[in-house]
Amino acid sequence: MPVFSLPGKYGIGDFGESAYKFVDFLKKAGQKVWQILPLVQTGFGNSPYSSVCGNSFSPYFIAPDILIKDGLITETEAEFSLSSGDSVDYGFLDSVKFPLLNKAFSRFDKSDKEFLRFKKQSKYNGYALFMAIKNAYGQKPFYKWEKGFREKDEAVLLEFKKSYENEIDFWLFLQFQAEKQWKNLKKYANANGVSILGDLPLYVAQDSVDVWENPEFFDLDENFRPVSVAGVPPDYFSADGQLWGNPVYDYAALEKDGFRWWGKRLSDALDVFDYVRIDHFRGLDRFYKIKYGETTAKNGEWVDVPSEKLFSALHDKIDARKIVAEDLGIIDDGVKKLLKYTGYPGMAVLEFAFNGESDNPYLPENISENCVCYTGTHDNDTLAGFIKNADNWDKNNLQTGVKHSVKACGLSIPTETDEQLAEAIIILGLNSAANTFIIPYQDVLLCGSDRRINRPGVVSDKNWAVKFNEGDFSDEIAQKLKSLCVRYKRYE
Repeated sequence: MPVFSLPGKYGIGDFGESAYKFVDFLKKAGQKVWQILPLVQTGFGNSPYSSVCGNSFSPYFIAPDILIKDGLITETEAEFSLSSGDSVDYGFLDSVKFPLLNKAFSRFDKSDKEFLRFKKQSKYNGYALFMAIKNAYGQKPFYKWEKGFREKDEAVLLEFKKSYENEIDFWLFLQFQAEKQWKNLKKYANANGVSILGDLPLYVAQDSVDVWENPEFFDLDENFRPVSVAGVPPDYFSADGQLWGNPVYDYAALEKDGFRWWGKRLSDALDVFDYVRIDHFRGLDRFYKIKYGETTAKNGEWVDVPSEKLFSALHDKIDARKIVAEDLGIIDDGVKKLLKYTGYPGMAVLEFAFNGESDNPYLPENISENCVCYTGTHDNDTLAGFIKNADNWDKNNLQTGVKHSVKACGLSIPTETDEQLAEAIIILGLNSAANTFIIPYQDVLLCGSDRRINRPGVVSDKNWAVKFNEGDFSDEIAQKLKSLCVRYKRYE
């Protein structure tokens, strides 16, 4: 359940009342883990996998209800942000949220001791400075700024800080409020037996604080433009491959620095979440890079990562038991070896299981204990949509495969209708040996394709915009989930 999908009354899910109600729902439903998408400030396309700052919080998630309680805005002022509906309108959010947050900031006591301590920690100082400069430059990417700003000349930055102190404090205020609200929400979740599984994108955006502050750790030219970018090669799903465009890492420079940058990144993530899923984990064994300027991913090359040295350094700084590897895609012997070396649980996605091959590792009967099993991820169609949209060949394999798995697992459940097929796949996941089973909430409700979170490679205002309503979280649904978890020994 992404935070943005919660039924917030201000146009988007946030860290306020609806999030606390969702935790209450999870407790009633006997659920122990809430998996979310990155909480970062998003940019064009609204993807949480492309952020201006990898350790930021999205200002959209700051709850107006809490600001009202704190006396920073009034209910009347917040009413302009009210918006119902089953999708997030980011254009509307841009037009109402930042003016509201500016209003709150104008009334905030900047000499507040807690805020001064927050500033002194300097965790978000780079972010705040970056955003202030970006605003002053009309949102230009940092590699198009004047040289002094681009190259972080101390004298130039000091002069800017003096002139734009209030603007910088505004961006710090946003992170202060968001972090405080999130920590209180997480504390409430933990107190109610719910752990948070967060997500860490493998790559960062080119126009980001991460690259601006640490250009030496990326494959860039003297003008801070990428020499090569990330992607994946052509495969069965895409003849051109996928050209992501993120700058790739310079692992020689990272290794020379003792991988401290990666260590801080993971440590920061574990300060925010209880557990962290590393997205595109296979890119930490070998990654695919394409020369900057190419229009497809056809002409790329694979590059080895000094992975054992990397994870040896990381495990000196973090608790390896709190990491999950997103090991989907091209999984070769190198990735399998790295998973074994780290001990991280991988993933099994049931939508990928029933292709007619008995040795498919995602089949419920083939899933191991050290694994997180899913019906599907945020990049998949919903389970009901997946079944409905399958062609005759795939549908036949699906029905035959599910029936075989039901029998192999010693179960007796119907699989004749599309709805029965979807429910059978959920039960197979619950019954599997996987240590953890995650169900996207769309699949709990058996929603169709119109409730899909993301369509990879497709630019659409429907991506990252699905929003639920209060009525989607009834006591009846909670009891159904809890009884299933009791029956399949996932609740004590």
